[in-house]
Amino acid sequence: MTATVTYDANLRTTCLHLQSGSSFETDAPSDNKGQGARFSPTDLIATGLGACLITTMGIKAETMDIKLDGAKVDVTKVMMSEPRRIGKIVIAVTMPALNLDDKTKEILERVGRTCPVERSLHPDMELDISFQWL
Repeated sequence: MTATVTYDANLRTTCLHLQSGSSFETDAPSDNKGQGARFSPTDLIATGLGACLITTMGIKAETMDIKLDGAKVDVTKVMMSEPRRIGKIVIAVTMPALNLDDKTKEILERVGRTCPVERSLHPDMELDISFQWL
């Protein structure tokens, strides 16, 4: 088992990662009867894509003796209705000044664009992923 999710009350849950013991809370979003005071479950999916993308790039970068420290990923989630779902995730990656050649950048971008979360998302979900190399 990976995690447990406990429904606390008022559309809030507590999520416990069993291996590490770390936890966080979620709320329903403010546009869907929630307080919006925490990540919503759909926020976690979009944010998980950003985290997976940069982590996977970091794994590849380590094998190439490159440090991605300071890279930033901005995540925007766009909801759709009927049925209510994530319609689009916009990922804007800003890479630190690394002075890399175009081939190395292309390798790292390809690894990020094919991370496990990206491969797990429904093909109807639109993904807009961009990279800015400083």
